[in-house]
Amino acid sequence: MMTLDTTLPRERQQLILERLQREGKVVAADLAQEFRVSEDSIRRDLRDLAAQGLCRRVYGGALLSQHVAPLGERHNERAELKRTLGRVAAALVEKGQILFIDAGSTNTALAKALPDNHDLTVVTNAPDVALAVLGRPGFEVILLGGKLDPFIGGAIGSRTLRQAQDIRADLCFPGVCSIDPSTGLWTYDEEETVFKQAIIEASGETVAIATPDKLVASATHHTVPITAITHLVVAADTDEGILRRYREAGVAVHA
Repeated sequence: MMTLDTTLPRERQQLILERLQREGKVVAADLAQEFRVSEDSIRRDLRDLAAQGLCRRVYGGALLSQHVAPLGERHNERAELKRTLGRVAAALVEKGQILFIDAGSTNTALAKALPDNHDLTVVTNAPDVALAVLGRPGFEVILLGGKLDPFIGGAIGSRTLRQAQDIRADLCFPGVCSIDPSTGLWTYDEEETVFKQAIIEASGETVAIATPDKLVASATHHTVPITAITHLVVAADTDEGILRRYREAGVAVHA
C-alpha cells in the first residue's frame, strides 16, 4: 500500500480493507503512521468497517471478518483435498494408539481414512468423527458428552472439558481455524479454545491438518504456540517459503 499524505476517510477505509483482505489483520498504530493521520482517525475507520461487518475490531487493530459455515456445509467444501489430507495424516498413526480427534470436516475425513484392524482408540467430541469409525474392526470409540454446537460440529463446555482432562492420548488432532508459523494455533470461540488446549496438553504429539485457507486466516483466540505443534499436514502445492518457516520452527511438515 502506498504512503499518502492526505486521503478522504472513504478512500482510506477502502485501502485499509484491501490490506485486511491481503494480510488478514491490521495494526492501528502502523496505519496511522503510514497514512500520516492520528490513531483516533484510524480507530474511527475501523469502527466504520466493523459496523459494515467487514472486519472485527481487536485490541490495537482489526481482523478480517471470517464467515464460518455450519459443519454440514464445510463437509462439501474442498472435499477431495480434505480426503487427501486425511490420508496423509492417517499415515502418521501407529497401531495401538489412543487418538484425540477434535470436531471439524477435515478431521472427519481423517477419521474415515484411519486403517482398520489397528487396535485404535478414538476419543472425540464430534458425532461425525465417532460415526466415521464406529463399528469398524479394530476401533474403540469414546464420545465426549456435553452441549453440541452446530457450527463447530462437536460438544464444548465444562462437561466436555472435564471428560477430556481424564484421558491421556498418544496423538491429538485439533481442529484448525488458523495457524501461523510465528504465533501458532488460533481459534474463534473461547470455549473451543480451552478444549483444544486441554486435549493438546493431554497428548504426546499434536498433528495440525490445515487446508490452504487456514494458513492465511486470522482467528481471535490464541490457542497454543507453534512449539506445541509436532506435525503439520498441508496441500502438496503449498508455497515452499511458507513451509520453510514451519520447519525452522521445529514442525515436521507433511504434504
